[in-house]
Amino acid sequence: MSWRFRNSWHASVCARNLSRHSSSQAQPSAALHFYQNRQLELYAAKEANRLSLRQLVFFGRSMDEEKLIKSANYVRTELPVRIAHRLRDLQALPYVVVTQEGVAQVYELYWSAFEKFRRYPQVTTLEENEAFCEFLESILDEHAPVIPSLSLGLSLSSPHLPPDSLDGFMRRMLVSRISRRVLAEHHLALSKSLGTNSLSLPEDPHVGIIYTALNLKHSIDKCVALLHGRSYDMEDEIGESMPNRGWPEVIVDGHIDTKFSYIREHLEYIIFELLKNAITATGLNHRSSSSIPPIRATIVAGENDVGVRISDQGGGLSSARIKSPSDLFSFSHIRNATRMDDTRLGALRSASSRGVKATVAEQIRPLRTEQSNVNSNNKDPEREAGIAPHPRIGLGLPMSNIFTTYFGGTLELVSLDGWGTDVYVRLPKLGTNLEGIEL
Repeated sequence: MSWRFRNSWHASVCARNLSRHSSSQAQPSAALHFYQNRQLELYAAKEANRLSLRQLVFFGRSMDEEKLIKSANYVRTELPVRIAHRLRDLQALPYVVVTQEGVAQVYELYWSAFEKFRRYPQVTTLEENEAFCEFLESILDEHAPVIPSLSLGLSLSSPHLPPDSLDGFMRRMLVSRISRRVLAEHHLALSKSLGTNSLSLPEDPHVGIIYTALNLKHSIDKCVALLHGRSYDMEDEIGESMPNRGWPEVIVDGHIDTKFSYIREHLEYIIFELLKNAITATGLNHRSSSSIPPIRATIVAGENDVGVRISDQGGGLSSARIKSPSDLFSFSHIRNATRMDDTRLGALRSASSRGVKATVAEQIRPLRTEQSNVNSNNKDPEREAGIAPHPRIGLGLPMSNIFTTYFGGTLELVSLDGWGTDVYVRLPKLGTNLEGIEL
């Protein structure tokens, strides 16, 4: 893309933003736009320092004030580089895509964050780190709409982009977003642990957000309990409610004592989404049967990786609108025709207004009972946990695939049409794989 087009493109966005805030202010000059883009190019010319889980754990152990200050300044200087690469990606999009609903909003959020990080002063004390942590949390909250907004904008733009280009762009945007959140949330967790002098429990050791002996079966059991604890609101293909026959049982077998180092939030999101799909498909496929067959989750620990196979009897993935199971990961309507459904676009618009962080926690809410409304101070969020209404926005499988491949894992869907689906998840267990950031 030429400098002239980039400056013009960015100028139009800046001018629109400024006009929202004050009609009396003069429009920004061309020199200012050139300067801003010049700053962007300086940062985008730098390479991101990709990290592994082992590096994050090694640095986070035996945390002290000096190491925490160093961590803060690393995050402060690394995040604008990663944001700059994605801003450059956004500027390279065709103009018809840039102006789509949702895409311009994401660009504005990224540009604002880039400027804030670029100008943030060096952190030198614990007090300054505390302020920096508040700043990080505010940025994380501001960027909650990014995933549904991007999905909405790219779904609407699907007719204007080849499938490979669209999916490649979305992958770079989402992987980079995960990488930034990992760095920010890891530093926040390290800061919290130092500030409270808290240590991880022997049975659940962790460094920051990384659990160094993550028990895979425990995470599966937790996701099953949350899914089984939701209210029964199954609907058939035409939207009619089905009678409550209970949820399918989930049998966990294989190497059930497997433990490895990983980010628990990532692992449980993957497992939660895959089990949710398997439970729903099985319930629908056997709605007229006298019994519901179980779902089987098999754990296998290899020398270098950990595998999970989730097998269901939900009828498979055959559909006139999906040619291949892997197309469920795609954001292109050519590969996944459901991307252009009015109901899905409407659900994405709704999700964009409230934000989606792609965690299990955001799908859990306290059940609204009369007792809890009367005596809210005594609520037990674990005991009263339920599954919040979660419209089908089509992000569960794509985000599970992104989380799985972030540190070099794989997610494969095998459809046994007429019978069920086998999902194979493979995750590296040595913690030596670098982040899969594409520049």
